[in-house]
Amino acid sequence: MRIVVIGAGVVGTTLAYELLKDGHEITVLERNDKPAEGTSYANAGLIAPGHSFTWASPKAPKILLKSLYSGGQALRFKPSADPDLWIWMLRFLGECTASAAERNTLIKHALCVYSQSQLERLTEETGVGYHHIDKGVLYLYRNPDSFAAGREHMKLLADDGQQVQNLSGEEAAAVDPALEASKHLIAGAVYCPTDGSGDARLFTRNLADYVTGKGVTFKFGTEVRKVVTTGGKATAVETDQGAFTSDAVVFCTGVLGMDLLKQHGLGLPIYPVKGYSMTVPLDVASPAANRAPTVGGVDEDNLVAYARIGDHMRLTAVAEFSGYGRSFNDKDFDSMLASAQSLFPGVGDYAKAEKWAGLRPMTPTGIPYMDKTRTRGLYASVGHGHMGWTMAPGSARLMADLIGGTKPALPMENFALPN
Repeated sequence: MRIVVIGAGVVGTTLAYELLKDGHEITVLERNDKPAEGTSYANAGLIAPGHSFTWASPKAPKILLKSLYSGGQALRFKPSADPDLWIWMLRFLGECTASAAERNTLIKHALCVYSQSQLERLTEETGVGYHHIDKGVLYLYRNPDSFAAGREHMKLLADDGQQVQNLSGEEAAAVDPALEASKHLIAGAVYCPTDGSGDARLFTRNLADYVTGKGVTFKFGTEVRKVVTTGGKATAVETDQGAFTSDAVVFCTGVLGMDLLKQHGLGLPIYPVKGYSMTVPLDVASPAANRAPTVGGVDEDNLVAYARIGDHMRLTAVAEFSGYGRSFNDKDFDSMLASAQSLFPGVGDYAKAEKWAGLRPMTPTGIPYMDKTRTRGLYASVGHGHMGWTMAPGSARLMADLIGGTKPALPMENFALPN
């Protein structure tokens, strides 16, 4: 089949690979001038089934309410007149029960675990590099009470097959010697040895180069205007660069592509949740580089994630419900700076760090939509949120199987589009 994929982030590019592997003729349309220029550009870098917990939990409403009058909250709600924000937020609050949080977390975890296996297969097949580190992920706690709560919290995933080890600060420093100078700050850590990290942007761009060499066509700087239907079937994609005929079309867009889906009666509850990141250069020739992390992690009490990305350290924090703007100021990075400087003192040139803000395409449940639409030949794989890097390879294989008529490895009703 001739298949048009809309979006060249990590989700769309991995799908292009799987569809190519299945023998299809693929064209990828991307509004930016390179792959991975949107949400995939500078995300946390963690490949972490152990971080599959849904944001919609019984604790979330209190955190959001507190963010209205107190700074420093991991979830920040900034009210506006946008009706889509309020509709989305009501649906999010409806998912904040204990039973819904457990169900949604387990669905996410199953997808993340499957996806990790598909990433391993894909990299073996292609040789694509992305600064991969497979030494696990450390979830660090700075006080005994939060560590006790974290251990209890992680039992849900442990019971679902996630490998989990509970460590002291001393033991955490043995896993990652970069924590030796700060181990006295760590009351304990939950270690998931099968998690990992890597650069989603580098992966996506290298994979795009690989599939281009195998015959996939990428059209960058191309604005999609609409999907053309004939007799109730998707037959072409109309763009500012002309029309691309197709037997099937797959939406793999971020939040800026949701209006296109509305043209086909799909007003999906996907809303941007802004996150911030810093990519800090490391002087690898300096002794201080030995104090840079060699294992990815999360400072759980401050909800700051970190990962080694080649000769850089990536820091990420905050989930901000504030609309479509991507602006930021220096204060937005204070929490991650304080966290990193206490855990890894003297590491990196923060004055030269690349600061970035991106928009995660979030569903209220945290579960992506991967399904065929009511228009024949039109599919959607959208809403991967803060776990897009972890979920993308598995999502690609599931969607390729769905499009090709092969039974997917996971129950697709968990990812169905709303009626």
